[in-house]
Amino acid sequence: MGNERTLRLYLDHRVKLVEYANGIVRDPGRAEDVVQEAFLRFKGATPERLLDEPVGYLYRIVRNLALDRRRRSLLEKRYFQDGAERIAEAVPEGRPSPEQELIDRQTLRRVFDALEALPERTRIALEMHRFGGCTLKEIAEHLGISVSMAQVLVAEGVRHCMRSL
Repeated sequence: MGNERTLRLYLDHRVKLVEYANGIVRDPGRAEDVVQEAFLRFKGATPERLLDEPVGYLYRIVRNLALDRRRRSLLEKRYFQDGAERIAEAVPEGRPSPEQELIDRQTLRRVFDALEALPERTRIALEMHRFGGCTLKEIAEHLGISVSMAQVLVAEGVRHCMRSL
């Protein structure tokens, strides 16, 4: 069967095929999808063999695909949709409540205020260690102090921030 003849056969029967598929899947959008997929399969199969009943073969493809879609849809409803709303409501939201956000912002503001109140070297040491991930040796080299002094500065900065909270 030639491509033109295959396409003409499909176009001549498309509306009836969609109605037929819709009777099975009970969804016009899915019925359209079934018929389009059926045409692609039909088109792929017809050059390989001569068909005695090409229209009947096309309807059989539509029927099989529609039944598969309907079975899949029923299975999805049973396993994935029953109670989905109830389950979704029970899942906690991924963000904190507005009250918790306000508390967290206030806490953060207090930490920033505490950092600003620190002596410059202590603030730099603490920021490098806690925010920059720098080692005490790197802090000591940057500030031109001993490693033990860098440790003291970081500890003092942490204590100061903890007291402010």
